[in-house]
Amino acid sequence: MTLAGRHILLVIAGGIAAYKCLDLIRRLRERGAQVRCVLTKAGSHFVTPMALAALSEQPVFEDLFALTDDFGMSHIRASRESDLLVVAPATANLIAKMAHGLADDLASTLLLASDKPILLAPAMNVVMWNHPATQANLAILRNRGVFQVGPGTGEMACGEEGAGRLAEVPLILDAIATALGGGGPLTGRRALVTSGPTFEPIDPVRYIGNRSSGKQGHAIAAALSRLGASVTLVSGPAALPDPAGVQVVKVETAVEMLAACQTALPADVAVCAAAVADWRVATPAAQKTKKSAGGAPPVFEMTLNPDILATLAEAGPGRPKLVIGFAAETQDLIDHARAKLVRKGCDLIVANDVSAATGTFGGDANQVHLVGADGVETWPSLSKTEVAGRLADRIAALLGERD
Repeated sequence: MTLAGRHILLVIAGGIAAYKCLDLIRRLRERGAQVRCVLTKAGSHFVTPMALAALSEQPVFEDLFALTDDFGMSHIRASRESDLLVVAPATANLIAKMAHGLADDLASTLLLASDKPILLAPAMNVVMWNHPATQANLAILRNRGVFQVGPGTGEMACGEEGAGRLAEVPLILDAIATALGGGGPLTGRRALVTSGPTFEPIDPVRYIGNRSSGKQGHAIAAALSRLGASVTLVSGPAALPDPAGVQVVKVETAVEMLAACQTALPADVAVCAAAVADWRVATPAAQKTKKSAGGAPPVFEMTLNPDILATLAEAGPGRPKLVIGFAAETQDLIDHARAKLVRKGCDLIVANDVSAATGTFGGDANQVHLVGADGVETWPSLSKTEVAGRLADRIAALLGERD
């Protein structure tokens, strides 16, 4: 990936993860980018202007009213001369300012005055990340077209564990390339990815669902985008941020998911990673179902949901060149995956064991087996991000062979 001639304005907010921006600057410079840094007052408690200036070889800007010869009142010019504004780490406070148009320091003023793409790399305590205010503010910014990478999950500096870690530098670099429209082996390709569970209503309160988190499907969408593909992600209910640079269509039911997939066609590749419910209640109740006087359980008439994978894999002029399905099983994994490959008519099945002991559903790691007409390839246990990256590379190679 080259960023030669690209101008990045890096905004560093306050948080222990700010130290990672030093490596980010080095990696951006290695790829040919010019980097200018804006350091917030809180950020200066974690990294120094001297370190940033030494790595970027540019002066560091901190004060909105610093009337220097180099910067003066040119904050608008500084933002507009950049190709991309990157906020890393993006704190809950700065995200809130951006969402509500506040401009009370240099960083928030630059972000409000900019007409260039913005990429956020959030980092904060897990409770702050999950707070409805933070999620609402991020939703506002995503609707405005702001890109986002991360956060990751794991142990925090505060000792708590969960979502809120700053994305690792390689992922931020990939997201920067995506936001800038960087080329890759899938440039010019269209990809369709399904992710998450489906919720099939029983009545206005209850539904049939499953334990899928959507982490693997979302990671695949992001990986394909990083390789240059134009990606549509059709997602069932999942408590995950939208991947940067990906068009996201949110649905609840299998019927809605199929309709969204058909709308997203034509595509070069379709990856069906969603855990779609096989059945739904034929006629969901209009009101909440109440217990009978005797306590007898209600009886519901069930009907089959549409088979999204088989529908997309049907032969015809609209079929993607490559259709990949997932087989989430708890027993006889390879046998079931081979049978599914034939039954669905797809080109490849990614099989994984989702037994409770594996921690695959909702977890961050996955071990998969690629099942195709020519045999089975077993991968070691990897993070879901690594699985997604390997699969995206394989997709690029397969599409190249088919061309």
